[in-house]
Amino acid sequence: MKLAISLAITAATLLAAPAFAADGATARFDPLQTFAPYSYPQPATAYRSASGKPGPLFWQNRADYTITATLDPATRQLRGSEVISYTNHSPDALDVLWLQLDQNRYRHDARGAFTSKFPTEFTDGYQIASVEVDDAHGRRQPVKWLVSDTRMQVQLPAALKGNGGSLRLHIAWSYTVPGEFGGRTDVNPSKNGEIFEIAQWYPRMAVYDDLRGWDTAPYLNSEFYLEYGDFDYAITVPWDMVVAGSGELVNPDEVLTKTERQRLEQARHSDATVMIRTPEEVTQPSSRPKQSGTLTWHFRMQNTRDVAFGASKAFVWDAARINLPEGKTALAMSVYPAESGGNAAWGRATEYLKASTEHFSKQWYPYPWPVAINEAGTAGGMEYPGITFDHKLAKGSKLHMVIAHEIGHSWFPMIVGSNERRDAWMDEGFNTFIDVYEDDAFNHGEYAPKRDSEYAPGGGNPADEIAAVLADPAAPALLNGADMTPEKYRHPISYFKGAFGLVLLREQIIGPERFDPAFRRYIATWAYKHPSPSDFFRFMESDTGEDLGWFWRGWFQHNWQFDIAVQKAAYTDGDYRKGLDVTVANLDQLVLPATLEVTYDDGSKQDVRVPWETWQQHRSYVVHVDGTRKAKSVSIDPTHALPDVDRGNNTVQLK
Repeated sequence: MKLAISLAITAATLLAAPAFAADGATARFDPLQTFAPYSYPQPATAYRSASGKPGPLFWQNRADYTITATLDPATRQLRGSEVISYTNHSPDALDVLWLQLDQNRYRHDARGAFTSKFPTEFTDGYQIASVEVDDAHGRRQPVKWLVSDTRMQVQLPAALKGNGGSLRLHIAWSYTVPGEFGGRTDVNPSKNGEIFEIAQWYPRMAVYDDLRGWDTAPYLNSEFYLEYGDFDYAITVPWDMVVAGSGELVNPDEVLTKTERQRLEQARHSDATVMIRTPEEVTQPSSRPKQSGTLTWHFRMQNTRDVAFGASKAFVWDAARINLPEGKTALAMSVYPAESGGNAAWGRATEYLKASTEHFSKQWYPYPWPVAINEAGTAGGMEYPGITFDHKLAKGSKLHMVIAHEIGHSWFPMIVGSNERRDAWMDEGFNTFIDVYEDDAFNHGEYAPKRDSEYAPGGGNPADEIAAVLADPAAPALLNGADMTPEKYRHPISYFKGAFGLVLLREQIIGPERFDPAFRRYIATWAYKHPSPSDFFRFMESDTGEDLGWFWRGWFQHNWQFDIAVQKAAYTDGDYRKGLDVTVANLDQLVLPATLEVTYDDGSKQDVRVPWETWQQHRSYVVHVDGTRKAKSVSIDPTHALPDVDRGNNTVQLK
């Protein structure tokens, strides 16, 4: 009994004993805090299971769109009408519908005008001409509607039944396209004509889900949360304009010349870029099938959350085949003004688009749509399903970076439909993560490594870069709401920290052999659905077999810092032939697995892995390293893979 009591007292003393930093200060690390039971942001329910998968009662509403619109370049007016076929799969009857009116963000009195400097040109926003709904007999009837900032509430004459009830909503609208400002949508000049980048252009259904009911977060500056469905849309423009739109062009015989149709067919079978409309042809009326009036471009896209398009008479157009898994193919296309061309710039845009889409498809999940498009303008890097708006002045590595990043958004959040309005890191962080490896793969590393340029904002070691972010007391946490993250921290936190967290999971905590299959299954499981942060956390734990609550708390819920140290190294019993005893300590709140490296006097090295479980019951720990040679030094994290706030205490020299 005395022995048992003595052992218990000794263990308690070891756990409670504080570790000391090199300067004698007491470490901030508390195992009881770091490893306390983790509470997920969202609970597990019958809709979302504890395994991170959709539960047995999971449901998701659906919105299908038929849209017709006319663009008048002279007045910059876009007028349209749409029919939304909305299906309510929820168990709830819906008395009202909510829609997003993003163009109202450009009004002087928009809420977002008081939160950021997003636009430099204001407009009057949407002009809603009519809102109608089909009754039970298919007859249209006007309904009451109310606009509140960037949202519109439609008051239904009768509640829409749950469990599959459906209706058709008719809306007629117009707005003025905002001018050049480098944001999400605009009109900007080029040598041969204006370029219209048209996005967030039609009233869109808000999401009704099991987490919040109607998710009506206003459009301030953060991005999107949308339902999935099929789109059929037609854009009428003057005869001399070319339209590049999400999805597939279904009436090429009406809007393309015979030569352009033949070149497109050639591109569908070519790994080399094929010119569809050359720079010389841009100024030739014969490059259009008619020389007066208007043309209507008709597109379809299935199983998507949105569509966007670009339109200009200045577009050069080229294309090439995308090779997808299982022998499938798609088409990569780029449209850009003639002055943006050349092999140093947009002449390689389709090459970049093709390569990145093929890489992401092979590594993570096949690209699901028939066409992927780059459009050059001043939106400067903005993503929509099947089309990206990239800056017309970008060249070389910068152009490759922006094209790969924006088309990478096809996976996050276009396929995996997370809520960008609230959880930007599940969009930008995940996408920046997959960019890292695409950059390594492209053309045998032509522009690699991304870790040392865009991935690390200061151009140095990414672990040191993120350590500086973690040390900033004003920096928000990843689980902070997207609209509550100041612009100063948007990239360092949502992009950089979000991505680096996944790099740590893949390369340090879990390992690629378990992480990669689990991440692929996560994408496939939540494709065309709306996962929450908790769904991701639970899925990766369950599928990789790791308890990661300590990491979710330290990295995502907080900006905890990491400081691991080598405090002492001595030969066992004073005899180097018996090995080496190394005292390592965790001095701050975050823990991570680490590599301990011993360098011997003959130049050889030996690594010992120190797992994260080491710190569940210890603040410092003596690691015994077998060996029969004299050691010169001992270092923890010798490759600087971890975001250590103080590398000055990582190495001990032996006499």
